[in-house]
Amino acid sequence: MQTRRTALINVMVNAAQKAGRGLRRAFGEIEKLQVSKKGPADYVSEADHRAEKTIFEELRHARPNFGFLMEESGIVEGSDNSNRWIIDPLDGTLNFLHGLPHFAVSIGLERDREIFAGVIYEPITDQLFWAEKGKGAFLNEKRLRVSSRRNMDESLFATGIPFAGREGHKSFLTQLENVMAVSAGVRRYGAAALDLAYVAAGRYDGFWEKGINPWDIAAGIILVREAGGYVTDFDGKNNMMENGSIIASNDQLHRPLKKLIETPAE
Repeated sequence: MQTRRTALINVMVNAAQKAGRGLRRAFGEIEKLQVSKKGPADYVSEADHRAEKTIFEELRHARPNFGFLMEESGIVEGSDNSNRWIIDPLDGTLNFLHGLPHFAVSIGLERDREIFAGVIYEPITDQLFWAEKGKGAFLNEKRLRVSSRRNMDESLFATGIPFAGREGHKSFLTQLENVMAVSAGVRRYGAAALDLAYVAAGRYDGFWEKGINPWDIAAGIILVREAGGYVTDFDGKNNMMENGSIIASNDQLHRPLKKLIETPAE
């Protein structure tokens, strides 16, 4: 099944691809980047700021009344109280700065406090993931579906590891041990937006992480849901954006994955 992109998605795609072209150029000149440290193991580069500025300007021009929530610049109020862009201009910054070609631009649209549309663009591979509520999820022009695996021992999962300065190392190691014991494997590639896009594409069978920011997951949530997947927080509720925990998978594996994650250490 194929579908034509709506005007809304085209606006988001144009902004993501324009920012992505700048990131791709900067990625080829990593040694020239000026890098500042803004927190424990949390880096931001000039390229990051330029990408966000590009996205902001493109989206503000196309939809001047919409508000913004951005990783670097924070909240910008709009006169339209129903619509808000949620932007991560460079998800996978640490990968980017270490020369690892696994990072993405993520743009979500929140409408009346629900994620309505999302675009995740991987500049190095030119993979464009996009979804709009009720219209399906796509990779470029190909329809996406989450995996149909039912058995944990055949399933591959992705996760995010708490880094220096963040709490939760001990509980995460318990979760990791629980999932590793029964699954085909666990991957940690350091870009939550792409982890969720890959769940939507059926490449991963599930993903979980705690202590994550709204801009990391906004676009990915709608992608997984429109691909037929199931997304909740660790409590099984729809508060991922508020409490920073997320479990995404197909409907067959969500419950067993959730159980493994909430199981305490012996």
